Amino acid sequence: MSNPINAERRNLSMEEIDRSSLIHPFTPLKSYAQGQGPATRVVTGGQGAWIHDADGGRLLDAFAGLYCVNVGYGRTEIADAIAEQAHKLAYYHAYAGATNEPAVRLAEKMLAKAPGDMQRVYFGLSGSDANETQVKLVWYYNNVLGRPQKKKIIARRRGYHGGTIMSAALTGLDVYHAGFDLPFGPVRHTTAPHHYWEARDGEDEAAFSARCAAELEVLIAEEGADTIAAFIGEPALGTGGIVPPPAGYWAAIQAVLRKHDILLIADEVVCGFGRLGADFGCQVYDIEPDLITVAKGLTSAYLPLSGVMVGPKVWSVLQAGEDSYGAFSHGYTYSAHPLCAAAGLANLELIEREGIIDNVREVGPYLLAGLRDALGAHPHVGEIRGAGLLAAVEFVEDRAEKKRFEPARRIGAAVSAACAQNGLIARGMPGGDILGFAPPLVLTRNDADAIVERTVKSVTAVLGT
Repeated sequence: MSNPINAERRNLSMEEIDRSSLIHPFTPLKSYAQGQGPATRVVTGGQGAWIHDADGGRLLDAFAGLYCVNVGYGRTEIADAIAEQAHKLAYYHAYAGATNEPAVRLAEKMLAKAPGDMQRVYFGLSGSDANETQVKLVWYYNNVLGRPQKKKIIARRRGYHGGTIMSAALTGLDVYHAGFDLPFGPVRHTTAPHHYWEARDGEDEAAFSARCAAELEVLIAEEGADTIAAFIGEPALGTGGIVPPPAGYWAAIQAVLRKHDILLIADEVVCGFGRLGADFGCQVYDIEPDLITVAKGLTSAYLPLSGVMVGPKVWSVLQAGEDSYGAFSHGYTYSAHPLCAAAGLANLELIEREGIIDNVREVGPYLLAGLRDALGAHPHVGEIRGAGLLAAVEFVEDRAEKKRFEPARRIGAAVSAACAQNGLIARGMPGGDILGFAPPLVLTRNDADAIVERTVKSVTAVLGT
């Protein structure tokens, strides 16, 4: 006998089934389940920087999914690589020396591209789980060295490092913390490197960077350098507002870390694999990390894959840990998954073959200049900033006084919603009234012109001219 519930559900639309079956990330659960809140968009396909939905809409995705569809939608080369690998070997684990060729080839390619002298790659599935792995590695490292008290990790306010337990604790945005009882004991947060909001009157970028380093020095002294294990930071802030670092910032911060023997974790989940016009953001800002976190652009999100890249200082200690602890007791069922690795390998080959990073260097400044030309004089635009193919427009109530809008007005979200009505996906960012852009790295000049045109139309609809 058929289930009457299933019979009833056959008459529901895809949108109705969605609202009665899925839990969506970062969505008001009750409102959405009741048919209120954000509209359901059933995405059915895409090509280049554009997506299609079930209603026949065609939208310019100026956020590349979530910073991640770097080589654009509809790349059959990656789909074919996944299918070919699935017919050969869909899965085998990586425990106790077992391996597969795509994972080996991908790790080799990643190490060749990485800054510094990275030694090994550990694969996971998301940027969040990779940063969980980083925390475990840092704690293990100091245990092996006989420093059990050196375990705290310093992150930055407005930094984003993930949504799992420790990665969300590292994240410096309150919206990711509320209601979850995260373990903040080993985590400290220092100054957000955003000159526009954090600088004092008359303080230029270099002086502000020096103060960020001085405030970090004070925090370390208060906590005790012998308790601080690592510092984690994105080369350029992503979800915290798309904020490039001020002049001299990373040089000043790294000097403090070296002085106190504190490891540097570069979170390259957003910046890695071309987003800033180089293979890694570290190469843009002369960052010399001990550990690197990657995900998103590693496969252009065609399959989930993340990586932890380990430099020589940490790698030598991890090996020495065998003498005290035996086998390295960390792993996931899907670590070094062959299908994900095949997607990553095909993706990186596309980036190389098509000169996609060169395109970022050309189209990224063009997009930023277009936004500045079109909106730079708007009375409610406080700052337009960006690097590579990252850009943001921040709205203020009073430009001269640098006065924010009341949060309840949700101006950034309103402009984002207006963009969607105008066929453009741009993200309302947390931590302010900010409209963010992180389009696919294959963006054309015509696409960039469309982003600017539709953004201006949307800003005008919400805030006037």
